[in-house]
Amino acid sequence: MRVLAAMSGGVDSAVAAARAVDAGHDVVGVHLALSRMPGTLRTGSRGCCTVEDSNDAWRACDKLGIPYYVWDFSERFKEDVVQDFIDEYAAGRTPNPCMRCNERIKFAALLEKALALGFDAVCTGHYAKVVDDGNGNKELHRAADWAKDQSYVLGVLTHEQLQHSMFPLADTPSKAEVRAEAERRGLSVAKKPDSHDICFIPDGDTAGWLAEKIEMSTGDIVDESGTKVGEHPGANAFTVGQRRGLKLGTPAADGKPRFVLEIRPKENKVVVGPQALLAVDEIRGIKLSWAGVPIPAAVPGPVAEPRSVVDPVGDEPVGHEPARTRADGTTCGSVSEEFDCYAQVRAHGDPVPARACVEVTADDDGGLREELLVTLIEPLRGVSPGQTVVLYQGTRVLGQATIDTARSLARPAL
Repeated sequence: MRVLAAMSGGVDSAVAAARAVDAGHDVVGVHLALSRMPGTLRTGSRGCCTVEDSNDAWRACDKLGIPYYVWDFSERFKEDVVQDFIDEYAAGRTPNPCMRCNERIKFAALLEKALALGFDAVCTGHYAKVVDDGNGNKELHRAADWAKDQSYVLGVLTHEQLQHSMFPLADTPSKAEVRAEAERRGLSVAKKPDSHDICFIPDGDTAGWLAEKIEMSTGDIVDESGTKVGEHPGANAFTVGQRRGLKLGTPAADGKPRFVLEIRPKENKVVVGPQALLAVDEIRGIKLSWAGVPIPAAVPGPVAEPRSVVDPVGDEPVGHEPARTRADGTTCGSVSEEFDCYAQVRAHGDPVPARACVEVTADDDGGLREELLVTLIEPLRGVSPGQTVVLYQGTRVLGQATIDTARSLARPAL
């Protein structure tokens, strides 16, 4: 196969490309230039996609004897990742820029260009596995090394994208083995530190960086009862679950720390309260996508005309529940069967058992809108709108959705 190896300049992508070469593929390396001012991206162990990373990628390709190119995706990155990050925070949500980068850059823009140039697959150094289900369909699974597993940030990949994705590190038992292999191959990146944090925030000060991009104004910090307990310099710089930096003027009655429970950008308020109130057991997600073919239980039947849930109507299609009224009084047109799964809301978070279903509603424009409803068997803390919930069954990634709301069924809304 003709394989395009995405070379970040790190050890993982270098070894992945080397393994693709060993497998007999016709491999070409490409490094993505994501900023026209590389100094605005982090360097060393604090980021990726810098000038030094480009040089490291070139040296790896030279050692492997494969062609090397640099593709300028800076405008696409600025619009689809950086601006999305700003817009989400401005709306009081907490986005995952790495998820957006994988979705819109590495497995949308890059793959689209690769296919147009005649490549069969894109190869990356992600720790995840693509498995054939026996019917020619691809499934996304966790990597062998769960400590390094990156299937969560790849949960945005679609069925079509999985058909052209290659992850040669899938069955590697540890990162130490990857580094040892890189050293044996003479790759200069063998001991290069892992990248982390947000690459487009040079000094790591997210709040300060956002203050330059979003109009901030002082406002009230209130407790769960609505009583003012302090002031903030700008609500958009906070995130659900945050404890540090609140600088509350009024201590809690029990003397225990308080955490951010909710961001209200329209009111310019931050709601704080005890850690116990961070627990949520229901998540509603939008922008739903499936990593491969969805399981049968997740496919709703046809959208029915809105009707009362007590109205006796017979013969619903198999796997299709009657239209029902939500807690907020609105009616959804079609609901899939509930299915057992595990839900994960952070890249390195623990998955928790859950039950989920898909609701389909006709929108105002006559189209259909899918929403994912996840009921958590074990509550999670610090879940924020804008984060991504990824569903699993065993090691298989079912799909993902952007969290729209997260709440506790045991307590009223704040």
